[in-house]
Amino acid sequence: MSNIETLKTTAFKDRLCCMKYVTLVRVLCLGSVVFLAAYILTGETWGRQQQEKKIPDPAHKKTSENSLIWAVHIKTHDKDNIDRIASDLDLINLGQVGELHHHYLFAHKLHRNFSGSKTVSTVHLHHLKLHSGQKIAKKVEETENKLVKHEDIEWFSHQKLLSRGKRFLTYDLPFMDFEDPFYRKQWHLTNTYELGMDINVTGVWKHNITGSGVTVAVVDDGLEWNNPDLLENYNKEGSYDLNNGDRDPSPNTKNQKNHHGTRCAGEISAIPNKVCGVGVAFRSKISGLKLLDGPLTDSMEADAFTKFFQINDIYSCSWGPDDDGKTVDGPHVLAAAGMKHGIDFGRGGYGSIYVVASGNGGHEGDNCNYDGYANSLYTVTIGAVDETGHMPYYSEECASMLAVTFSSGSWGQTRDIVTTDWLAHKESVRGCTEHHSGTSAAAPIAAGLIALMLDVQPCLTWRDIQYLIALTALKVDIDVAHWQKNGAGLWHSHKHGFGLMNAWRLVNAAKVWDQVPWQTSLEYSKKKVSIPITKGRSNPLQLTYTVTESNANGFDLYILETVQVTLTLDHPCRGFLDFRVKSPHGTMSVIGASRPHDDSPNGFDKWTFSTVRCWGESPIGEWTIFIRDSDNGKYGMGTLRSWTLKLFGTPMAPKEFKRRKNLVNEALHGGFLNSTSRCIPPPVTSKPDEIMSVRILKVICMTGALCFLFAVYESFEYLFCYNDEKKEQTKYMKLMKRHDWLRAFFKTQQSETTDYLNEKISLSTFPFTSDLRPDG
Repeated sequence: MSNIETLKTTAFKDRLCCMKYVTLVRVLCLGSVVFLAAYILTGETWGRQQQEKKIPDPAHKKTSENSLIWAVHIKTHDKDNIDRIASDLDLINLGQVGELHHHYLFAHKLHRNFSGSKTVSTVHLHHLKLHSGQKIAKKVEETENKLVKHEDIEWFSHQKLLSRGKRFLTYDLPFMDFEDPFYRKQWHLTNTYELGMDINVTGVWKHNITGSGVTVAVVDDGLEWNNPDLLENYNKEGSYDLNNGDRDPSPNTKNQKNHHGTRCAGEISAIPNKVCGVGVAFRSKISGLKLLDGPLTDSMEADAFTKFFQINDIYSCSWGPDDDGKTVDGPHVLAAAGMKHGIDFGRGGYGSIYVVASGNGGHEGDNCNYDGYANSLYTVTIGAVDETGHMPYYSEECASMLAVTFSSGSWGQTRDIVTTDWLAHKESVRGCTEHHSGTSAAAPIAAGLIALMLDVQPCLTWRDIQYLIALTALKVDIDVAHWQKNGAGLWHSHKHGFGLMNAWRLVNAAKVWDQVPWQTSLEYSKKKVSIPITKGRSNPLQLTYTVTESNANGFDLYILETVQVTLTLDHPCRGFLDFRVKSPHGTMSVIGASRPHDDSPNGFDKWTFSTVRCWGESPIGEWTIFIRDSDNGKYGMGTLRSWTLKLFGTPMAPKEFKRRKNLVNEALHGGFLNSTSRCIPPPVTSKPDEIMSVRILKVICMTGALCFLFAVYESFEYLFCYNDEKKEQTKYMKLMKRHDWLRAFFKTQQSETTDYLNEKISLSTFPFTSDLRPDG
């Protein structure tokens, strides 16, 4: 027994030793996991630290004027630290960029005699007076060297002046007779010449739906808010002058073209007070965000897109990059971030609504897929038709266009838009104009129609607005607009989007609409490729990707919304290129048409094309991207460097989408307008993740490395040491195995003997048992 006890004690100690090494193995595994995770997290960060912090302009962007202003992304949010960092760099802090946290504007120091507000416009003009162009370029280089070396700067973007044109058309106008009531001349509201060619709004007004409780911000060259046709609806709290840094967005009267914003505002919210005409949503509030009256930068656009976004519901933007048939430009890093911030958190979480004009470059062969605002996932892109329902000569085509509303046509053949005009110049007749034109005039009408939708259903999200426009728009110009019916039964034209917006249909559909489910996406990328782009229209380069049912289900992507194709390529004359994408249902989208004026050799640098023509379709099947080069051999061959296909959609089932389409059609009789609307809480959107600091990542990495080394040490120690203990452990295990076998054997023998005696030997055979009976 003493030997067995000794063995038990030894076994207990050995088990403790074994548990020790099991623990070490666990530490080894855990350390490896921590180390790998930290490496993954820090590898990209450290690699990025080694790279230049400056965000470069896209290669396809044309050269623009320099400034001595930088947008910087800083780790800290403490104002004192921000000022200290600026001082370290010999710069001054101009403040945060709109609502974007950790994004600030730093500028070169000002002259001690400088006075006035420190806005981008005033500071830039001040720098131009102080320094020559050569000196500015030198200071830019010196400052950017400091920015790269400063440890608190995550990245920075040099603010260059952007070219953004107001999308209206100018004519040499003859004198007109303005004695008739201007409201009756507003043919886009009620057309007595071309029956049915208006926005069909009077029936909505009769139900007292006029845009009450909605604020539309006109992002433009200013707003004559004291105009008697606008004053009652002016929203001071939502207005701002981004050019001069004050709360008064009044236009600069020294520039005779600064009536643009006031005219757009009149289309939306002009009051029915016998002064001029009326707006589409004449009880909505109007605010002015003055942006286009001075130097313009990426940070200013970002500020405009998020300015007072809990007050302003809709942002009407009748401007964009140059419509010259050769420009490729759009929101840069800050403006794009501002727009994304707006759709995530604006309007109490339902998302700010950005309405943009498609552009006036049609006569230049331009295409709005090369305009990053019209091409954006987050915007409502609006084109124009004239009063006969035809596409005007200036309007652009693109696959990203959502719908059209009315504007001017060819001069002398169709009428222009009648709206409020500023009183600052004599050319304005009683504060009215009959000659507002271009897609600049179409976009504000769409903004007014959306205000009517929010009047009856304020809880519509920015995506709900897009769905309702797609489901209610009407086909026009049927014979020549090349309409195509997609796999979900929706008609779309590159000229007119899903069709003409109609107030009655939009408002009735909005009344019965429920929020769509969350947005999801599926992405496929091919990076760092080198694929030659073949010559000839009949021999395009084809890129394919097949979405399986498992892919779609894994991302909860059941029906499509917007489809994006992002390309990087080289080409000696990019205007010869034509880009198309074909969905599994056969829907073909021209996502980038060839442009005869675009002779740029810069190709495309991560340029994103988009289409809405596949709206409502299933994503499952083969997708094909076509790149055509129509050059006949004059130029060299282009090369594709990378491509990405990204599908945006929703978990909504196709049957549910079909049910909603039927519900919209049933609601058009108007019977639901007097019912009570349901207001569902906004979608839950998490705030942007805070980036973990490099210091913390280093600590995690070092901890993982130490655990890993400790585990390796202990493992080697066990492998090459304790040989005597291992032998004793082996001997003990053999002895215990034999002991267990003997115990089992004797137990079996004892059990068999007991069973045999019970069966074969009767109790009565023993004589003494009779004495134990109770009756004996």
